[in-house]
Amino acid sequence: MAINMDEKQRIVQELVPGKQVTLAHIIANPDAVLYEKLGLDPRVEYAKSAIGIMTVSPAETAIIMADIAVKSSGVQLGFVDRFSGSLIINGSVSEVESATGAILAYVQDTLGYEVCSITKT
Repeated sequence: MAINMDEKQRIVQELVPGKQVTLAHIIANPDAVLYEKLGLDPRVEYAKSAIGIMTVSPAETAIIMADIAVKSSGVQLGFVDRFSGSLIINGSVSEVESATGAILAYVQDTLGYEVCSITKT
């Protein structure tokens, strides 16, 4: 069966209900261009240290995660999206690691979420 590329394609996206952190990744020493592409300022003091990226479902939990991040370490909030459940933080490698660990511990132990392992590049 040949696929006609001129036809419109329909893409269905769905969110599986559940309480889970699906991504917790730390990028150590990112290039300045990554900061720019993410809309973060690469000229500030904490640039070129670390970026933490997390996704969560339900999405509104990203607000709680952002609060925990800034209260648990000296990270800066790069991006919080309560609609997609995305959170980006940045700071020193140790600050981002500390904040990510605190977030995962809270949502797992207090909120009863399933959490993934922290990955790092």
